[in-house]
Amino acid sequence: MPRAERGPGDRIEVARLAVAFGAVVRAAGLEASVSSVTLFAEALAAVGLGRPEHVYWSGHAVFVRRPEDVPVYAEAFAAFWSGQGTVAPGRVTIPATLAFDDEDDPAEPAPLEQEGESPEKTLVLRYSATEVLRDKNFASLTPDELAEAYLLMASFRSRAARRRSRRRGPTSRRGGELDLRRSVRRALRTSGEPVRLMRLAPTERPRRTVLLVDVSGSMEPYARAFLHFAHAAVAARTHVEAFTLGTRLTRITRELSWRDPDAALARASGSVPDLAGGTRLGEGLRAFNDRWGVAGIARGAVVVILSDGWDRGDPVELAAEMERLSRVAFRIIWANPLKSTPGYAPLARGMAAALPFVDEFTEGHSLRALEQLAEVMAR
Repeated sequence: MPRAERGPGDRIEVARLAVAFGAVVRAAGLEASVSSVTLFAEALAAVGLGRPEHVYWSGHAVFVRRPEDVPVYAEAFAAFWSGQGTVAPGRVTIPATLAFDDEDDPAEPAPLEQEGESPEKTLVLRYSATEVLRDKNFASLTPDELAEAYLLMASFRSRAARRRSRRRGPTSRRGGELDLRRSVRRALRTSGEPVRLMRLAPTERPRRTVLLVDVSGSMEPYARAFLHFAHAAVAARTHVEAFTLGTRLTRITRELSWRDPDAALARASGSVPDLAGGTRLGEGLRAFNDRWGVAGIARGAVVVILSDGWDRGDPVELAAEMERLSRVAFRIIWANPLKSTPGYAPLARGMAAALPFVDEFTEGHSLRALEQLAEVMAR
């Protein structure tokens, strides 16, 4: 069993493991909010899965809040780590001081104890990666599945698109500009002989990303998932701005900058007066272009609009504002949760008006679709 999880895939697996255990803890009667499970996932990534006592006490620190919670947590921990479920790699040796079910797993015979070893119980860690959940439509998820999806979304590590900076930095490429100052300094180490010439080349820096999230009534099954996606992007780096679109435009970057997803979403929801209201995409984009977009933050940025395209406003105004935005943005991406519907065609007035100015038209109905959206944003 690995001691630490380093790669993006490993982080996802640790998050799924934390989600599964959080569901068991919640079913046992303990509090297991999204922020608590996120904290447990971070603890697992830090301590690894090699030593069960580290896993036990990491969960104990997160989920146990009262003395009477201790036996409940111990029982939930024993039930989860006792190997009930589908097969996953590795074994976990649990200290005999913990209370576990004495029944051995019939599918996995217990190993023979060696002479002189302390009495321990070796259990098989089993965990099923919830691949089905990644493809399920957000609108069809149960509350528990949504909580798991939100936690997995918090583990997203999206990369920003890169752009060439005006600044120059050292490079090993032969075609770079000669850095005379560094070349002379280096030559002083070899008695003034320029053995190696130092060169400069333009550096790269992340492009700004702007997220415009439709929070109208027609987007109710997806808006909260999109806000969690926006929180993961804002919390991961500093070059992300987030806004909501409904009957008005609301900037929520500061609210989403809180690390705790529950607190961030609560603050963001409290600052949006038109949540689950009407839709005037054209007016919202005009407000964005006038105050924020054309003035600066959309210039050279990757702009992502997360909306189903249903609009009660004037489609001519929406088309005009999309054209204004396309003149300053590096790329415009539109993620539509309805695009995955069989037979879907972008015939809604708003979507049809905006589509000619969209560079990438993607899906946004599931976890996998949002993972793919994150990859498109990084190009």
